[in-house]
Amino acid sequence: MKLSLFGFAWVLVVLVAPGAGASDRFSIGLEGGAVAVTNPSGQVVLRYQYKLPEETKLSVESAGYFHPFATPGGMIVTDVAPADHPHHRGIFLAWVELRGQKDGDFWGWGEPAPKHNRKIVNRGVSHLVGRRDQAGFRVRNDWLAEGVVLLREELAATILLRSNAHVLDLEYTFAAETDVTLARWAFSGFCVRAPKDGQVQAVGPTGAVKLPAPSHLKPESDWPAAPWYAYTLRSENGRAACVAVIDHPRNPPTLWHNHPDLRMLNPCIVAPGPVTVRAGQPLVLRYRVVAADGPTSPEGLNGLAREWRGS
Repeated sequence: MKLSLFGFAWVLVVLVAPGAGASDRFSIGLEGGAVAVTNPSGQVVLRYQYKLPEETKLSVESAGYFHPFATPGGMIVTDVAPADHPHHRGIFLAWVELRGQKDGDFWGWGEPAPKHNRKIVNRGVSHLVGRRDQAGFRVRNDWLAEGVVLLREELAATILLRSNAHVLDLEYTFAAETDVTLARWAFSGFCVRAPKDGQVQAVGPTGAVKLPAPSHLKPESDWPAAPWYAYTLRSENGRAACVAVIDHPRNPPTLWHNHPDLRMLNPCIVAPGPVTVRAGQPLVLRYRVVAADGPTSPEGLNGLAREWRGS
């Protein structure tokens, strides 16, 4: 199957204040197996790691993740290879049980399916564009199980600066040459892993969320469908930041495996039931991730969700 990256809006954009001078630009480049976006002060605000770093504590064989992702004020809302789950990797998308020509666990748990020699391998990063008001890149990845391509992935990303927030829009397109089934699990798919430092408060569209943490073995224990969920993260010095994931209405039905103790936001399309990627029928998934300074604002996130629904 020949895949094309030209069929969807992929651009990665960083908006800057009107009237910024020629030197006040966000830049984009490749370094250390990653695409890095920096602000005018030279600080990295977003990094997409398409190859594993030479030195890593990750317990998986794949990269394909975003870290760091920072608020405009510089607070990092992602974490990689935490001690409790060394396979968690910032902002990432992987399935814990994939059934096809070969079976595989690309999440990195290793219980329901093999994880050894299951790799998400980058096949290209191209069309890097950077100027005062935008920058962009395109990514192609193959999902390999013992050398067999199970899925071909195309990724599109957009980052917007909105007053006190960075907004990261992601569109994943998965294609298969033979049917691939994503088995039912309480957790799997798209995930944001935040740092465990300090305190956390779960927030939803109507305010604070008091639901119990779900069980990783019981899909029915996941949190109900919602346009978004977020965590307010408070550091030891009292500084606050918000990290949120906004679902898209065109995604498959979703339950949320949100575990505040693990700082995990996981809109899980396989919690309601298995999902099959049919040959010749790509699966498209869209997510918006927000990194904001200050406590979570339901009003602000509801507005970003309305905007996202119309995209």
